[in-house]
Parts: sequence; structure tokens; C-alpha cells
Amino acid sequence: MNKIVSPVWHPFTQHAIFPEFLEIEYANGAYLYSNDGQQIIDAISSWWVITHGHCHPRLQQAAKEQMERLDQVIFAGYTHEPAERTAKMLIDLTPAGLDYVFFSDSGSTAVEVGLKMALGYWHHQNITRNRVIVMEHSYHGDTIGTMSVGERGVFNQPYNPLLFSVETIPFPTASKEQVTLDTLESKCKQQPEAAAFIVEPLVLGAGGMLMYSADTLWEMKRICEKYDVLFIADEVMTAWGRTGSLFACDQANIVPDIACYSKGITGGFLPLAVTLCHSRIFNAHYSTDRSKTFFHSSSYTANPIACAVAAANLEMWQKDKVKEQIRATAARQTQKLTEMATLESLTNLRQTGTIAAMDIQVSDSGYLSEIGTQLYLRFQKSGVLLRPLGNTIYVLPPYCMSDNDFDTVYGVIAEAIFNLVEA
Repeated sequence: MNKIVSPVWHPFTQHAIFPEFLEIEYANGAYLYSNDGQQIIDAISSWWVITHGHCHPRLQQAAKEQMERLDQVIFAGYTHEPAERTAKMLIDLTPAGLDYVFFSDSGSTAVEVGLKMALGYWHHQNITRNRVIVMEHSYHGDTIGTMSVGERGVFNQPYNPLLFSVETIPFPTASKEQVTLDTLESKCKQQPEAAAFIVEPLVLGAGGMLMYSADTLWEMKRICEKYDVLFIADEVMTAWGRTGSLFACDQANIVPDIACYSKGITGGFLPLAVTLCHSRIFNAHYSTDRSKTFFHSSSYTANPIACAVAAANLEMWQKDKVKEQIRATAARQTQKLTEMATLESLTNLRQTGTIAAMDIQVSDSGYLSEIGTQLYLRFQKSGVLLRPLGNTIYVLPPYCMSDNDFDTVYGVIAEAIFNLVEA
């Protein structure tokens, strides 16, 4: 295995433990290929972004055609066809009531935009509502605003002096769903300054692939409507079929006031994100008074090439058999979890749509559990890309993974767990 040492500072990586990195030369479908020819099954969609498979030819073609026409243009005061087309397709695909599309570059910025939209909505009406309600164990990104609404702990402890305070409700475990709902209602009722509630629908990703019911999601939206608290759905990870439906909110039959999408919006081909909102959010900023302008942007807002790829991806969702692939992927996950249930060292096996997760019973559970690092290295040596969240192993595959790929992935998991637990 050829590895490289470089001056690059890698994300979510402790270089004192991982000083070298495997160089990936190219990718295709569900596979990554290292510079020495090793084939690696990408069982987490390269951090949850790849949907149809790596280097999909239709997405490649869309990028190639667009880069020959327009590479980049300022999006303040200008527009272009790929952005207009993508926005219209998003409005058609998302639930009725999401009326405007704001482009950005990543999941973190999509959520940051959503938070600023919510606070601006109340501010421009001269209403003092500036508190945000969040769910424990959530992760919404790594900017200051998104860290503020995420779980406080190892991810953001050094930056606590910069973070704003929030109201927190408990995660709705099966035995505490009503406690969660009662707490949310209490926060909305007793905090007249509550501006918004932000939540990852159905699955909390980096918090440990924690899963809850669509009924609970529906109830949370109902409570927010009752007290006119804006409902922000962070679907950066949960959208694009991951939970079994196009959007996780579809399963609860709810329409968020603000929705954040990224990752699979381009099929994982290029960075792009969007924040969609109800017309009342837009209208609160619409004025001849320039001070009510929504002051947010980045240099690459609505990059034409990224938008062209996103439009091609959205067209695939409208015309291709992607939903059939999702059902097949979910069925494979169900079958494999049933087989894994025989391993005594595993607990809390769970699944939502195409996402499967399980916990290893160890004394040092949590994100910093040493077993996560050991497993990651074993998986890599076995030709499988899996990145455990501490003692939580999850499989979040591209939809093109074959039966043989699933057999390999889960076989590697079972072998690694057996060897580590028995050691």
C-alpha cells in the first residue's frame, strides 16, 4: 500500500495518530482506486455525498458541456440558466410551500443561511424573537452558527466562548418521545422569544446515526406551528433518498418553513448547497429599504458548473429508476442487519431507509472510543471505506452497490468485530 506524507491539514483527523494518508487516484461506481491499484468499496458514499456512484457519465457530461460555456460569474445582480433551471426543478421536487431557493456551497453554509433567514424574518418585522431551539446530539456543521446549534462537546469545546446560547430538547428515544415533545412545547410556550427550531429529520448523522419516528417529526412540526416558531429542517444528509424517501420530511408529510440541502444535490460530483424557504421568509426581507437586504453570500454562490451538474442530477431523479435502486439498497441493508443480529457484541441495530447502524458493546462508548480508530484501520486494510463514529458502525452506501459488495462490506465488519472483541 503506497502512502503519502504531505503538508495538507486534513479534516476531522488527528495527525499524531494518522500521519500518512492513502492516495486515491481515481474512482468509478461504488469503488475507489489507490495509486497502487487497490480497489476500495466506498461504503459511506465518501462522507455521504455520492448517490448514483462515482464519476457518473451523465454528471460528467453536464460538467463538461457547462465549463465550455460559462465557468463562473458573480451572482449578485446577475443570474444564469443552470441556476434558474436548478431552482425551478427544486421547487417542483420539494414539498409545496418551499418557494424560494438560496444557493451556497456546503451543508454548513446552507444551515448558516437558514439560521440567518429565520432571525432576519423576525427582526425585519420588529419582533424580538432570537432564541433557537435544538435537539441534543445534533450536528449541523462547523461554522460558528452551526456549531452553536449543535451538540456541545468534543467537536466544539475550544470555541465555546464564540458560540451563542440555545434551548435544548432531549433526543426522542422510543421511551422518551413524549418527554421530547412536552419539552419542545414547553420551550415554545415559555420562551416567547423563540425564533426557530432546527432539527435533522429522522436521523441524526454525526451524533451517532440516532433514529426516531416520522410520527415524532410530525408532532414537532405541529407544536412549532401552534406557537409560530419557524421549523428548520437540516436535510443536508437525510435528503436524496437516504432515509428511503426523496426527502426525510416526506415521510412525516410536513413542509418545513426553511429546508437545507447539500451533499447529494449534485450526486456528490461537485460542492453545492441550497436553502429553501417559504415565501413569508423572503417577503420579510423584500423592501425598498436596503437595510432589509439578506446580507449573505460567497464568491462562488451558484457556480454555473455545479448548478449544471445539480440540474442533471435532479433530472435523473425525475426520469430514472433511482427510487427502485433505493428500495433495493434498503432491502439489502435489512437483510444484512438481520444476519449481523447474531453477533453478541453488537447492540442497537437500526435502520432508516438506506442507512444502517449498529453499536459495539465496549466500556468507552462515544465518539472518542478507541475501537473506532482500530476498526477504521482494519476496514481500510480489507479494502472497505467505513468510518465508525466511535463505537458506532454505520453503512451509508451509494445506490449502485451490488449484492457482492454488501456481502464483502458486512463480512469485513463481522470479521473485524470478532477479532477485536476476542483480542
